[in-house]
Amino acid sequence: MENQTVVSEFVLLGLTHLLELQHPLFVLFLLLYVTSLLGNGAIIAVVLAEPRLHTPMYFFLSNLSCLDIFYSTVTVPKMLAGFLSGQQTISFAGCLVQLHFFHFLGSSEAVLLAVMAYDRYVAICNPLRYRLLMSPQACLFLAVATWATGFLHALMHTVMMSQVHFCGPNLVYHFFCDIKPLLSLACSSIRLNLALLNFITGSIALSPFILTLLSYLYIISFLLLKVRSLECRRKAFSTCASHLTVVSLFYMPVLGNYLIASPGSPYERDMIPTLMYCIITPFLNPLIYTLRNEEVKSALKKFLNRKLYP
Repeated sequence: MENQTVVSEFVLLGLTHLLELQHPLFVLFLLLYVTSLLGNGAIIAVVLAEPRLHTPMYFFLSNLSCLDIFYSTVTVPKMLAGFLSGQQTISFAGCLVQLHFFHFLGSSEAVLLAVMAYDRYVAICNPLRYRLLMSPQACLFLAVATWATGFLHALMHTVMMSQVHFCGPNLVYHFFCDIKPLLSLACSSIRLNLALLNFITGSIALSPFILTLLSYLYIISFLLLKVRSLECRRKAFSTCASHLTVVSLFYMPVLGNYLIASPGSPYERDMIPTLMYCIITPFLNPLIYTLRNEEVKSALKKFLNRKLYP
């Protein structure tokens, strides 16, 4: 069998084939998407405009908001178009581009959440060295390393998928081009692809998760054993609560979806966790950080007052 792509395009079957659900789902996900764009965009604008938010924690938060905007944009507009047309075709090249950016942004977010946990660890457990360890140069290096790690991880999967031979059915049982649904359509061997998905993607998901857990174990033990003031403990825990909530929302569906890499599994079941971390989580993140963070709330009010009443 020649090493060439016979299938030139794929058909994304979307979330449901029931016509009566297409328009209600279109309205629902359009509202979620627009709210996510506005919320994350507002956080980026406030962090840039407010000098007292020019700290490592809010620098990484603005990176998270930027990732969330791009992350949802990779999949949602195509899905919305599919709700209106019933089925959505995508070229093989377009499929690879979508797959690349989805995994680029998703794995970057996983690493960034670990970096944010490290930032909280240094701020709480080693405050005297915080300005040295989290200097502007160090923060920039961590941000660049985060995005570069995600890009290289996604590039590996994109290159490997481009070598897979597709010669038969082109119906993708998903609302975007993901690795497992595409591999189920392959005519050539996918053993190496599955091995990389299990090992590399599993490592990208698990390693930051473990580092995040270790950071918070150190933080909790430090607060319980070395901090006597209940008020100091409360303030420290309050600064971590938003991040812990975001970590939980991101990792629960991710770990369930990508640590079991069987292309023969039912994709309807895979779509629910995918919806969680690529649509619902970007929608909730701005709400979590604004509702639980007094600094962001006051800065946002100040920013809106300047815009509405110049």
